[in-house]
Amino acid sequence: MKRTTDLRGDLSRINKAAIAAVDPVTCLQRAVRLEGSRLVVGDRSVDLSPIERIIVVGMGKASARMAAALEGILSERISCGLVVTADGYAAPTERVTIVCAAHPIPDARGLAAAERIASLVDGAGENDLVIVLISGGGSALLSLPAPGIELDDLSKVNELLLRSGARIQEMNTVRKHLSQVKGGQLACRAFPAQVITLILSDVPGDPLNAIASGPTVADPTTFQQVERILRGRRLWDSVPSSVRARIEGGLRGEIDETPKPGDPALQRVNTAVIGSGALAAEAALAEGERLGYNTLLLSTTLEGEAREVGRVLASLAREEVRHQRPLPLPALIIAAGETTVAVKGDGKGGRNQELALAAALGIEGLPGVVICSLGTDGRDGPTDAAGGAVDGGTVGRMRERGIDPEEYLEQNNSYKALEEARDLIVTGPTGTNVADLCLILVGKQE
Repeated sequence: MKRTTDLRGDLSRINKAAIAAVDPVTCLQRAVRLEGSRLVVGDRSVDLSPIERIIVVGMGKASARMAAALEGILSERISCGLVVTADGYAAPTERVTIVCAAHPIPDARGLAAAERIASLVDGAGENDLVIVLISGGGSALLSLPAPGIELDDLSKVNELLLRSGARIQEMNTVRKHLSQVKGGQLACRAFPAQVITLILSDVPGDPLNAIASGPTVADPTTFQQVERILRGRRLWDSVPSSVRARIEGGLRGEIDETPKPGDPALQRVNTAVIGSGALAAEAALAEGERLGYNTLLLSTTLEGEAREVGRVLASLAREEVRHQRPLPLPALIIAAGETTVAVKGDGKGGRNQELALAAALGIEGLPGVVICSLGTDGRDGPTDAAGGAVDGGTVGRMRERGIDPEEYLEQNNSYKALEEARDLIVTGPTGTNVADLCLILVGKQE
């Protein structure tokens, strides 16, 4: 029988393998190469002979390391560039400037960086190549509000959406219609230059228009959908008046929609997803098999309220312990995606920690089980933790320290509860950012 300590050791190895598989440098080097004068990206290539300038811009937690890897391939061919990443995710570069800004609530540094990025692509000509490096976190980091909207207004909308439990696709639908660069608008600014977009995806299913709010791809969403989202989340009366005024102007046709499929300004854009949560999950699966587990990749498009997903994962663990299904033991079940939290309390935590706390309640007293939920970027919500890993003794350890786990869950105070049980996962910034990773490990039972 694998003891809980053995399971936790295996969990650490599996998580490390998953994060290594989506290392930005590894992913970019695997997808991009230079063959003579041709830049090859996947199954497509661009002849660099007639290119006068290569301009590199980027946004997201992995974008700095993507830029460093691209410099290793293109070197002095890069004319200029600027990438905005989150604090703690910078990387050394020579030709591409790296700027750090706040995440997930935009700040003045992100605004200044977005203005500089817009200026760089605005100056691109027909014989220029713009390479856009996108990764998770890019939407909040690339903040250039539409006319009439201040940065504080944008920050207020982001904060309201985060606390409402809105799905990432909903958040980005709103963001695209309040921006000068999201929803295909960055590519339109770069036209008539050629554009290559390289993406490390953090959105379940990798929908291109949702990742970092799709700055270089057509946007199928509308102002009507924005209004529906804000009203559906009961935020319409809470957002700043400037935001309501813009949406109402769009509904009346007084403000142009974001670029739609077929827009001629998007015809010179090539896009490639070079890494994703699915890739991390598959690497976790392979490492689990190497360690001797029977494995199941349950989903790479996991969504839902974090605490409800945690309860479902706990029920799967109980089924494994009691009936050895859907897998014979020892078992590893994996899911990747992004859950949400509708914040009602005033505690500290993140979606992965909340999921782990709810799972802990569902496996209380259960032997030989560990459940983990991990943010692959190393940060879960506004905390220094990446997530949590819980077992059948977690709840007992909390109660011994005076923690009522049900009450802490209701107050969205998962960080403190897991900290007291010594079940937080703290990795520090990993340099990458794809989907969250959820693992259930069940050892053979006595």
